Amino acid sequence: MISKSTIDQVYETARLEEVIGDFVQLKKSGSNFKGLSPFSDERTPSFMVSPVKQIWKDFSSGKGGNVVAFLMEHEHFTYPEAIKYLAKKYNIEVEETERTDEQKEEANERESMYLVSEYAQKYFTEILWKSELGKAIGLSYFKERGFTDETIKNFHLGYCLDQWDGFTMAALENSYQLKYLEKTGLTIVKEDASNPNNTRKFDRFKARVMFPIHSMSGRVLGFGGRILTSDSKAAKYLNSPESGIYHKSKVLYGIYYAKQAIAKEDNCYLVEGYTDVIQFYQRGIQNVVASSGTALTAEQIRLVNRLTKNITVLFDGDAAGLRASLRGIDLILEQGMNVKVCTFPEGEDPDSFAKNNALEDVREYLNTNSKDFIQFKANLLAEEAADDPIKRADTVRDIVNSIAKIPDVIKREIYIQECASIMKVSEGVLFSTLAQIGKKEMADASKKVRQEQKVFDIVKNEKAVEKVDVQYELERKIIEILLLYGNEKQQFEDLVLKENEEGDLVLEPESLEIKVYEKIYLDLQDDEIELTNEKFRNIYLKLIAELNEKEDFAVNTFLTDLNQEMVSEVSSILMEEEKYVLHDWARKDIYPKEKKTVIAQLVSETILTLRCYLIKKRMLTLQKDTEVNQEDNRETLEEIMNYLQLNTLLNRKLNRVLS
Repeated sequence: MISKSTIDQVYETARLEEVIGDFVQLKKSGSNFKGLSPFSDERTPSFMVSPVKQIWKDFSSGKGGNVVAFLMEHEHFTYPEAIKYLAKKYNIEVEETERTDEQKEEANERESMYLVSEYAQKYFTEILWKSELGKAIGLSYFKERGFTDETIKNFHLGYCLDQWDGFTMAALENSYQLKYLEKTGLTIVKEDASNPNNTRKFDRFKARVMFPIHSMSGRVLGFGGRILTSDSKAAKYLNSPESGIYHKSKVLYGIYYAKQAIAKEDNCYLVEGYTDVIQFYQRGIQNVVASSGTALTAEQIRLVNRLTKNITVLFDGDAAGLRASLRGIDLILEQGMNVKVCTFPEGEDPDSFAKNNALEDVREYLNTNSKDFIQFKANLLAEEAADDPIKRADTVRDIVNSIAKIPDVIKREIYIQECASIMKVSEGVLFSTLAQIGKKEMADASKKVRQEQKVFDIVKNEKAVEKVDVQYELERKIIEILLLYGNEKQQFEDLVLKENEEGDLVLEPESLEIKVYEKIYLDLQDDEIELTNEKFRNIYLKLIAELNEKEDFAVNTFLTDLNQEMVSEVSSILMEEEKYVLHDWARKDIYPKEKKTVIAQLVSETILTLRCYLIKKRMLTLQKDTEVNQEDNRETLEEIMNYLQLNTLLNRKLNRVLS
């Protein structure tokens, strides 16, 4: 258990915009920040962060909350893990009791897999530095690659001994369960042919140097292992298999180390292997990640897209590798990103080039030789086409196909012009080809939809218009007012029901100055109104208690005492207004009136509207009673008439016409 004092210190110290800024590229938008949603695939920012309120809201997915909620949503942390992550980031000492063996067993499956992976990383690192074989084989290999002690420790590199079950037995002795060792792929479990009731256990990464693969927040997801012997039957590189925590198509090696540099430099270098990343990082170029030898995926590109719009793909001089890389470039273009390509001299790769050259020379080479993708593709394909007109036509079509992937119309036009200049083809022909490709894609998409409709025999139904839950919206508005203005003093014009000289009921105004939360509390108490939505009711009771007890009420402090479900709800309520900031009305010369200027009116109208709604609801109930009960209904009808009169008065005060 983490102590309350540690949790309080974490909340007080952590800055939401700094934490989220490690995962999403944020841009200033008024008093807030905005960026692309990390939870959905979008091209227009709908993700808002409020530094003042210390809350965030993602309007594309509906998610929201405080700093801990973000880490729990984005990194799938448990609450304690999120607190520990923040404590580590802000150098806060965590006070907690040691996990017992029983607590380890009680941990949920996902957390258990993380714990096993974390233990494995520490074990492999310890073997590398402290065992004789680790130092003689693993450490000497890394040193031969030119890695310094600091780099080896920084990337948590390690070594797995050349033993069948050395790691597995050590993990089991430390109370880690075999099922999680198997699920993470660290241990291979097979039936014993000689004894069906028994199982045989093997270390997957036996006799390999180890490269831990981290998530964006630094959690160990899996491993890459390189064999050092010349065993022709074994793969040179071996990765962890897919698991509940490791999905290779969604991970980039080095993203944890590179994320801040990528955002700062506004560019990401994409390489192929682990050592390419490490060597570049050691040389001083830290905005570099690797696809880890797998084909580049849309999910991996989106990871980078959150931090920058610019990718520079680095390749060695291998022609086959260059040809294959073109598919990856098209994927990057589809995500609306800007792509450059840089190739190294024959016989060199990013690893060797960074190792053999000074930082200034590497930077200069990258700046000088990074080509726009059109230039790169045109030059590469033109060499293959040579003087063959048919191949040349195919080359042009291939380039236009890539341009067609770009979602931005202006960029497409500029690239068409550039392609026409390089390939010496008229722009008109290229635009015509682009239009044909677009038309074909539209036709293919329509055909696919028709086929799906045929296969599944989809019947279109008119979507019922959702009815607005008036009471829900009004109760939500009351919570919003309390959160934003609860402690502010306002001049209210209260309405008191009195009989005039003619004996008619009238509402007479009475002026009073009180705090907003007092006004709302007293009005709801007088009318014996209780919020019907359980979530809102719980938040309301906590808010009234907090506002009553604390003169210096602050939303971000209030959030720390709520559970994550309540935090999410409160954040959604508070950030609702911010989505209108995304539309930037001021640029269109539209200036909506700020709520702050009409707080008293807003409070009064909300309470009056709730009263009207509840009166109408009560009248309908009484009306139904008279229909069911055919006996003497005089008292009920009199009650309905009184309610009708009161409803008329309230609506007159609200300047509404009764429906």
